[in-house]
Amino acid sequence: MSFAVEQVKEQVAKELLTIKAVFLRPDEPFTWASGIKSPVYCDNRLTLSFPASRDIIETALAALIKEKYPDADALMGTSTAGIPHAAIAAHLMRIPMGYVRSGAKDHGRKNRVEGRLEKGWKVVVVEDLISTGGSVLDIVEALREEDAQVLGIVSIFTYNMAKSVQRLQDAQVENTSLTDFDTIVRIAAQEGYIAHEDIDRLIAFRNNPSDESWIGEKK
Repeated sequence: MSFAVEQVKEQVAKELLTIKAVFLRPDEPFTWASGIKSPVYCDNRLTLSFPASRDIIETALAALIKEKYPDADALMGTSTAGIPHAAIAAHLMRIPMGYVRSGAKDHGRKNRVEGRLEKGWKVVVVEDLISTGGSVLDIVEALREEDAQVLGIVSIFTYNMAKSVQRLQDAQVENTSLTDFDTIVRIAAQEGYIAHEDIDRLIAFRNNPSDESWIGEKK
């Protein structure tokens, strides 16, 4: 595709590192809600607070969607992190936007899908990051239950974990991210955020997050 994939991957990776939306801390791991020890913490909500970074990311998302899914009728953000990115990208593209709750409301119309969604519409799901893939695929399923045709998923960042790759394949839906874990790690080493000898430890985490042996591997 003519969309400059590698150039965008590096540019977005640099932006996320610069604004500290992504922290790499192999010697002081973070603990995820699942209990997994992680050398990485990613908070893409911070991109909304930096206009220059926000412009780069949202323009790239809109360009990616226009090229990959030119027939999209609407964008659907994941609640809550994907909502602002879907809104801005949809504004740039001049197409409808909505979002999908993690669960249906228990009051009012008890909607799960918010915003206009006509049966048969071709939609693209917008997510901020993909880790194991479980939450975004739950959104895909909710949209399919509403008779929407999910063309694919676009996201800012993916860990490219084997579990998410398999889940996406099983659900027959493709995710395309602006940048990914391997690019972040490579750029981080080049820019001095981490030591070059930490790269293998970080990749070991990505390959098997439940195996914590990487924590003590620094020479």
